[in-house]
Amino acid sequence: MNIHLFDYLLLFASSLVLVGLLTPLMRRIAISKEILDWPNSAHKSHYKPVPYLGGVAIILGIVLVTYVAILFSKFSASNFWLATSLIGPALVMGLMGLWDDIRSLHPFPRFIGQTIAGIVVAIILILNDTLGTPTGSIALDIFLTIIWIVGICNSINFFDNLDGGAAGTVAISSSTIAYLALTNNQNLVGASAVVISGATVGFLIWNRNPAKIYMGDAGSLFLGVLIATLTIRLVPDTTSKLASYAIPVLILAIPILDTAIAVTSRVMRRVSPFQGGKDHLSHRLIRLRISRRHSALVLWSLSLIFNLFAVLLVILGPQIEAKLTLLATVLWFLLFFVFIRLPSY
Repeated sequence: MNIHLFDYLLLFASSLVLVGLLTPLMRRIAISKEILDWPNSAHKSHYKPVPYLGGVAIILGIVLVTYVAILFSKFSASNFWLATSLIGPALVMGLMGLWDDIRSLHPFPRFIGQTIAGIVVAIILILNDTLGTPTGSIALDIFLTIIWIVGICNSINFFDNLDGGAAGTVAISSSTIAYLALTNNQNLVGASAVVISGATVGFLIWNRNPAKIYMGDAGSLFLGVLIATLTIRLVPDTTSKLASYAIPVLILAIPILDTAIAVTSRVMRRVSPFQGGKDHLSHRLIRLRISRRHSALVLWSLSLIFNLFAVLLVILGPQIEAKLTLLATVLWFLLFFVFIRLPSY
């Protein structure tokens, strides 16, 4: 799938414009059908109902742009099936999330769905030999892939608790994946990441503070599977296994940190990790009297720092890979101990 810089810019612009136009339409539908996020539980931080279905706009934009691009760029069956193997499991999770947005599912069925999606993705990647950095053991590759898919899917879902927080962070992460993939001739991974980046920026126009619409579980679960799959399909241009394994973690370091903080806090308080709460990074920042808008900027900035670490691991080469990885690890744990000491409520 040979495409040029202009084509990537066109992919980005197309997904941005399409999702930007679809989102207000989905907002009107959500309001008319009363598919709203009501502030009716203790963990909700907004004060008036906010429409859902932003995730539907993201899903439609990414799916349409992806398949139209394949049709108009020397269509081949292999590219079609590679794209479908990426989008298919994510679409199933997105539909499950949509059902949750409309009817409110128990967390257990979602966990089962995420696990099944992880198994399907693991099998597809290994059968098609498209796992970015395999361990050499098929059983271990399958296990780690399932854990990663389920973990990141939940992390993005948990992280969607602040206006623009998840959308902006996914835009940063997908942009990093696009850069690393395109500089190592992984055109399909790079093109997919560009489409995701454009779609999340287009949605961010309507989701930034004060949010006019939320992506809901439909969007967060769909993006979670997509971004998790792309990070493990990515083959970074590194010389060591350490750096290649570190890069996906660095790309998603802040959503992982948010999940680690929330889960640790709830376990310490003897509360179910799946129970909603105001103990995420954004809530802790807001309790420091940082505005919601500035809290989103802080989270985006932290995500950008760790994504820069991922890029520098590739750019600076083997001499500094171990030192950069150690520095990023120390910074992550430092942030963990700083945030965990902030009040949970």
